[in-house]
Amino acid sequence: MLPRSGCKDLVSPCIVARMASLRFTCAVFVLTITLASAYVEQLDDTFKDIRKKELWLVEFYAPWCAYCKTFEPVWFEVGAELKSMGSDVNVGMIDCTSHTSVASELGIHGYPTIKLFKRDKVFSYNGPRQKADIIEFVNRVTGPAVRAIPNQQMFQHVMSHNDILFVYIGGSSPLKEKYVKTASELIVYLSFYSALENVLPKAVTLQEVPSVVVFKDGTFFTYNEEQHGDLTSWVNRERFPTYTKLDSYTLYAMGDSGKLVAMAVENEKKPSEESIRLKTLIETAASEYKDHFSRDFQFGHMEENSYLNGLVLGEVKAPCIIVLNLSNDGYYMPNQPVHSIQDLLSFLDGILEGKVQQLGGNGFLQRIKRTFHDAKTTLTTMFQTAPGWTCVIIGLPVGIVGMIIYATCTVVPVGDDEEEESKQKGTKVVAQKENKKNSAAKKED
Repeated sequence: MLPRSGCKDLVSPCIVARMASLRFTCAVFVLTITLASAYVEQLDDTFKDIRKKELWLVEFYAPWCAYCKTFEPVWFEVGAELKSMGSDVNVGMIDCTSHTSVASELGIHGYPTIKLFKRDKVFSYNGPRQKADIIEFVNRVTGPAVRAIPNQQMFQHVMSHNDILFVYIGGSSPLKEKYVKTASELIVYLSFYSALENVLPKAVTLQEVPSVVVFKDGTFFTYNEEQHGDLTSWVNRERFPTYTKLDSYTLYAMGDSGKLVAMAVENEKKPSEESIRLKTLIETAASEYKDHFSRDFQFGHMEENSYLNGLVLGEVKAPCIIVLNLSNDGYYMPNQPVHSIQDLLSFLDGILEGKVQQLGGNGFLQRIKRTFHDAKTTLTTMFQTAPGWTCVIIGLPVGIVGMIIYATCTVVPVGDDEEEESKQKGTKVVAQKENKKNSAAKKED
């Protein structure tokens, strides 16, 4: 058995080595972030003058925003990645609390907000805050609105990399002009392609050419103007999988689809058999009753509740089923427990027939309630993440207003000062006359 001093001599080098390794790892991490941040430019109010001259990808942030701080390393990686790719896109970030004129002109209300500036056009990014997704967005928006697929091999490659694929089949036509216009409007959401008929897989047979086709859910659908109406509206409705995992970004993007969103809400902290059962019911309605509901409903499941809590102005108790009307911030809840697929179908049909009452909405009173709820949520988050900065933001204007009110209440009008001075002079004159009379009376005595 080794003496105690020997054990100390053996352990100490191990601890020292681990500490040295930890310091080295931290140094490498800091160095990496520092190098990456070199490719992101801190912008100011002069950005308004230069934004139309070059391509810019800009993050608008606030120092007190906790998510902005978490997102910062990802943003630096985006800048470094675009630079290494030789991209012409400049990457920057603007503190909206210091440069309020820029934020006001561009309508920045939430943080972090990401926008790409391409000459006179401004594209907003509302997807996941991940490097790969942002890079894909940049490449899509800065490239041509419609990309040509030259052969079958490339067609297979494109299909394997896109869950939703819109393709124009054919040569020049009025339909292609509409397709290019639609692509220019919706390029922020997904890519658009064109190809000749001989490029299609053999399993794909079209009744007529030219056509616009969407490939999704393991099959394909062809656009029919008489049946589907406006092309842009049809693309908006079909640009999501029939059943998918939902989050706040996806729901925001679905706002233009015109569809109701039926979902199973899960408890992300406590998964249960009930959650699985409700998800299965929603997925069954999406797949087996697609012809009946696909035009009016989008189906999915969601794990996070913060977005839904803000919508209903309370806590959504999971697991449950809820249907959202994203066009007016309304929602529907089943009046009775959903035990079977027939219960779910009856609930969905009841919504379409107007038999189920919509809750929430964007009425005047509801907007006031939502404003207070959002303000309360924002202030709570600010106090939790940056209490000092929040006190400054709230305390400074409150202090200024208080000083103005105090000054207004305590100020003495100029006319009152003159009147008071005149009274004081009159009192002095009267007193002097009285003194003279008294003096004269004494002399007479």
